[in-house]
Amino acid sequence: MRTSAPGILSLPRVRMSKSRLQDDVFNKLRDLILNGEIAAGQLITVQALSDAFGVSAMPIREALQRLVAAQALTTISGRSIGIPPLTRERLLDLTRTRLVIEGAAAEWAVDRVTPAILARLEQLASEMRSSVRDQDVKRFLRHNREFHFTIYKLAGSESAYTIIEGLWLQVAPYFHHLYKLNRYAKASDDHDMILKALKTGDQQGAGDGVRADIRSGSELLLGLLAESAIPHLDVVSEQPWSSETGDLMPG
Repeated sequence: MRTSAPGILSLPRVRMSKSRLQDDVFNKLRDLILNGEIAAGQLITVQALSDAFGVSAMPIREALQRLVAAQALTTISGRSIGIPPLTRERLLDLTRTRLVIEGAAAEWAVDRVTPAILARLEQLASEMRSSVRDQDVKRFLRHNREFHFTIYKLAGSESAYTIIEGLWLQVAPYFHHLYKLNRYAKASDDHDMILKALKTGDQQGAGDGVRADIRSGSELLLGLLAESAIPHLDVVSEQPWSSETGDLMPG
């Protein structure tokens, strides 16, 4: 693992496809954000990403520009990029929109669910419960994302899926804060409610389960914001970040 300046994102080298270089770089960065592996207060530099991905600066800059346009990232100063600060007003706006779009997508998914998809969702729910017991935040967040997006993809609306992905890009970097409040155990209960509705063909129940999941997480984040317990861009981590563990590593 290479070292980096304090607060700067550090990544291991990964092999990128030459034929789809721009998309590969963008997708890798997008997945890191959606999985909650880039936290507020951590900086991303073009040079660090260029070194990690083994590519020139151009596709890195293009990917970052796309993510800035999607409000998933923001320019901090000079050549540094980071997660935009989360304000009460911004969180409330994201939550209102998520309740409508994600709730509807879950309802639409009910008539399209298959035994194979149900089996995969049950496996993911089990993995999340195991992650809670093992206190493995990174694994929980990764499976949580797959659980939700499997359902949203099943809805059969590319427009809704794209909107939902854009919403998650803006809020997912803050999901790891919920672990400290035992939110993940409550999320498992919400996931069980969603699964039950999908199995029984209950459209309203599936939508209500997703909305309950969104609402309870949002309420906890609002509480953290009121306590100033969520770092913003001016509070940069004093330790480098490692994508191998998702944790802050000793410098």
